[in-house]
Amino acid sequence: MKITTRQLVIMGTMIALEVILSRFLSISAWNIKIGFAFVPVVITAILYGAVSAGIVGAAADFIGAILFPIGAYFPGFTLTAFLTGLVFGFFLHKQQTLPRIAAAVLINQMILGLLLNTFWISVLYGSDFRTLFAVRGVQALILTAVQIAGIILIRQAMTEGLRKQAVRSNS
Repeated sequence: MKITTRQLVIMGTMIALEVILSRFLSISAWNIKIGFAFVPVVITAILYGAVSAGIVGAAADFIGAILFPIGAYFPGFTLTAFLTGLVFGFFLHKQQTLPRIAAAVLINQMILGLLLNTFWISVLYGSDFRTLFAVRGVQALILTAVQIAGIILIRQAMTEGLRKQAVRSNS
């Protein structure tokens, strides 16, 4: 995989934006987090694919955890962030149909977010998995709806931006 200078700059910008959205503009407690930090990862997934989106997710998680810790750094969350980017890239890079958007979000929210991150939290804090699962299930349902709607809006905005760019270049 060859990364161009332009792609590297955009990925760096997406990492910075994800850190800001995740650490400063989201609702967080030790076991629940609701926000829009998925947006930069989704944009990267659409533009550059799975590996780039995975790198953005993992790098943003690591940098955010080191610079602005919410709790102790735990590499399991970084792994989940990488896998989340991979899933978004796999489903959204070439086309963003509603079934593909829904599949990406459901896999990320139900398997990676609800199952895997709940497992990491239970390991990290010694909490009962079943209790955490019930509480975090509400978060997963809310974020599923928010992310599906958000990705549809991102797709529309990116399509409109490309359309305007094509008109300018043809003028």
